[in-house]
Amino acid sequence: MSEDLKRVNVTINGKLRRFLIGDDDGCVSPSETLLDTLRYRLGLTGSKKSCDHGACGCCTVLMDGEPVDSCMLLTAECDGREITTIEGLCDPVTGELGPLQKAFVDNSAFQCGYCTPGIIMSTEALLRRQPHPSESELTEALSGNYCRCISHYQVVRTVMEYVEKGGA
Repeated sequence: MSEDLKRVNVTINGKLRRFLIGDDDGCVSPSETLLDTLRYRLGLTGSKKSCDHGACGCCTVLMDGEPVDSCMLLTAECDGREITTIEGLCDPVTGELGPLQKAFVDNSAFQCGYCTPGIIMSTEALLRRQPHPSESELTEALSGNYCRCISHYQVVRTVMEYVEKGGA
């Protein structure tokens, strides 16, 4: 094994993951994005690959509670960080959807669903910082998420109803 390998420890959905960064077989390439690590190494396919330039929000995950475009981060940059994906919002024992996810399903706040995980993660980050956001704060928080199928009106309406009902 090469001597210039770097160890990276990342907590993903509450589970510590250890990666060796390097060019050797079985290692995470220094140029591998967090999105690719999540999807192709760990099978966490909720975060979607779309623009691959940080412009659409389909790959949004939470890093230390803040929304980030996982296509723009290298796994090697995530040492010591805590990552939450859409899968991490589900109940870890039963696998049931989390309350915000259920609200989106119950109100059909999606169409094809491709961008929905990123929208939910951006919303989750906002609600963790601001449990009772205004509509303008919500639309600002979602400004980095692009959907080709529906308008954000249904999403905004769903989230505002969710907040009015007390969230979780």
